[in-house]
Amino acid sequence: MSKRDDLIAKYAADLKDKIGITPDMDLLTKVTIGCGPSIYNADSETVSGSDKAELERVKDSFLIKKLGLPDSPKLMEAIDGVIEKYGRSNRNKYRPVVYYMLTTHFGKQSVYG
Repeated sequence: MSKRDDLIAKYAADLKDKIGITPDMDLLTKVTIGCGPSIYNADSETVSGSDKAELERVKDSFLIKKLGLPDSPKLMEAIDGVIEKYGRSNRNKYRPVVYYMLTTHFGKQSVYG
């Protein structure tokens, strides 16, 4: 298995064990690939749930630019909901897991068609 395959397996385990979601592995793989090289860097691989600037970047770069959603307070509410489900005390909130949950929350799986 490649390093990316190992990471995807780790993200799938997080979705199952910490959130109780059985992931669509095809979608999780596409979301992970969409994150690019950031998944190989310990700092950029995770999302800081307490860093407002980081959460704004997730909103602007992922929800608005990537998923094509219009800016509204619902975007930050969704991010907060995902962080809450993942567990605020959980230090490692992996970016592909957060993005996967946001993609399914907004029903935007077609973006990864």
